[in-house]
Amino acid sequence: MCRYKTGTRMFIKNPFLHRETVKVNNINLFYRDTQGNKAPILCLHGRWGRGETWIDLITRYKKEYRIIAPDQRGHGLTEKPDSGYTAKDMARDAYELLKQLNCMPAVIIGHSMGARIAAYLSAHFPEAVKALVIIDENADGSGSSLNDVKPKNKDPLDDGLTTNWPTPYPTYQHAIEHLNNLFSRQTNIQYFLDSLHETSDGYDYLFSRKAMKSIENEYQDFYSLLHSIECPVLFVRAKDSWCLTEQAASKMWSQIKNCTYIEIENSDHMVYADNADQFYSQLESFLATLDG
Repeated sequence: MCRYKTGTRMFIKNPFLHRETVKVNNINLFYRDTQGNKAPILCLHGRWGRGETWIDLITRYKKEYRIIAPDQRGHGLTEKPDSGYTAKDMARDAYELLKQLNCMPAVIIGHSMGARIAAYLSAHFPEAVKALVIIDENADGSGSSLNDVKPKNKDPLDDGLTTNWPTPYPTYQHAIEHLNNLFSRQTNIQYFLDSLHETSDGYDYLFSRKAMKSIENEYQDFYSLLHSIECPVLFVRAKDSWCLTEQAASKMWSQIKNCTYIEIENSDHMVYADNADQFYSQLESFLATLDG
């Protein structure tokens, strides 16, 4: 399990993880995979993130499930094309990955942007999805970020959050200090540190700001998809969410046929990291219903 301490990053080797890049939907996509002949779970991260954000889930469930955690297009070690950033495009990436790995149907767990993509995957490629976990995402068509999203503008590099961040940082410690000034929760800080890497100029992020802007521009209302999702759904809201109000959540889950709705305390968005004990207890209960 990987933990964060101010000024220190603790790395634990993960020999159980296979890492590979494959061609899907005309891009090179990087993914992590625990492999094995077990029930598959596909984990889809949020905007500015990486599959690395799921390392705790991977560590917890690697013996019981085959966990697959890609870096989605525009993020991490996956290709960053100029186009293809609609939720349906990115859902097709996930579908083709599952198809190549012969892992259908899978449980799909999506957080924030990843939940939006997971909903599209469930609606448009139902044969690929055994069950769906939606974590703290709003279906109203607005973009979401870790702070207030700025109005759309014509600057293709203004991603609504990181445009004016002083990157590349001269050292890793400079990155930590900068993020500490921006975010009060260590889970948010770790989310960005997971995307940080060293370059010849210093430390910078693996996501493409142009891609992040394209994703924001492509956001669309997806309420109309919810009634067509046939599989069991666990819908998770952060109790103190800045992204998803109780009213918006109620509007969403009321349109899903087979939905279990829960709220996780002591979290404002990074549910699975902010309150891991409560989240994983609820997730395990949901997964148990699928195996029964």
